[in-house]
Amino acid sequence: MSKFELLKKEGHARRGRMETVHGIIETPVFMNVGTSAAIKGGVSTEDLREINCQVELSNTYHLHIRPGDDLIYRMGGLHKFCNWDKPILTDSGGFQVFSLAQLRKITEEGVAFSSHMDGTRIFMGPEESMRIQSHLGSTIAMAFDECIANPSPYEYVRRSVARTSRWLLRCKAEMARLNSQPDTINPHQLLFGINQGGTYEDLRADHMAQIAEYDLDGYAIGGLAVGEETEVMYHIIDVVEPLMPGDKPRYLMGVGTPQNILEAVRRGVDFFDCVMPSRNARHGNLFTWHGKMNLNNEKYFADPRPFDEGCGCPVCRRYSRAYVRHLFKARELLAMRLCVLHNLYFYNELMQRIRDALDAGCFEAFYRAHIDILGARSEN
Repeated sequence: MSKFELLKKEGHARRGRMETVHGIIETPVFMNVGTSAAIKGGVSTEDLREINCQVELSNTYHLHIRPGDDLIYRMGGLHKFCNWDKPILTDSGGFQVFSLAQLRKITEEGVAFSSHMDGTRIFMGPEESMRIQSHLGSTIAMAFDECIANPSPYEYVRRSVARTSRWLLRCKAEMARLNSQPDTINPHQLLFGINQGGTYEDLRADHMAQIAEYDLDGYAIGGLAVGEETEVMYHIIDVVEPLMPGDKPRYLMGVGTPQNILEAVRRGVDFFDCVMPSRNARHGNLFTWHGKMNLNNEKYFADPRPFDEGCGCPVCRRYSRAYVRHLFKARELLAMRLCVLHNLYFYNELMQRIRDALDAGCFEAFYRAHIDILGARSEN
């Protein structure tokens, strides 16, 4: 069950709505990253509801390693396991296989590798990834692809992209089979395909044109934000976007800063995810409407103000900069929790304001008012 409706456009920027079996997703949307079915920093699913999270993202590879997708299946699926009734997207495990795993060997069938935790030998291919994600019962499953390093030799990337296309067709066939089984937790599980091609324009364009014909539930741009220059990432989006089906959601994987999100929305992207807001928060680095803050700075020692006086998050409504800075210095875990709550609220609020601007037909004005200040260091 999926229905994506494009409500309106302003330039390339899109305002949409996606109906799923686990509820409606208003786009553009930022998915809050809970790698092992939890947000790092002590944030619960009750907290996610309070900070207006629409979609939670979990990691197929990590959940397969621990506690095991078989256990989660026996517990009734990921939604019941972590007490979250809204949409969940699970990645395919491909990125982790290629970035974390040791001694990996890629063949046409899939990838044999050693677990980064204990060295156990594991095999994962398109069918295995789909079966794991079906066990998890997520709302949206990602296709299994090869994540290449940037830069990589042209000929290797060309062969890799062709294999990723073949794997995608196998993912689609296996998901259709799994969704037809009587014991499947979520028989309405959706499948997003992933565009690859490194930073080579022709490979990116050819691959996107090819997989656009596969009639998937959504399309992602993968393999970016992994070390290439930001302008290169934006250029690749510009190359790929005209070839993406207009009636399906578009997802830019692993991105990014508030500025990255504004730029990508302006270029036609609908879905985002990134560990940055929670990771930065755990070190006292905050995002605000007046720029970026490092709470460890001495100037906040006796500052009675909230992080952001214009913020409605549960932290800014109740606590001062001085108090939370003290918690960091005292090594209290509460410091991380409060900062993660604030940063995730900020990202969810950023997306709400983007949607509101698109609804009002003034996204370009919103973009121009915020593109510079959100990336600058706060002087407030």
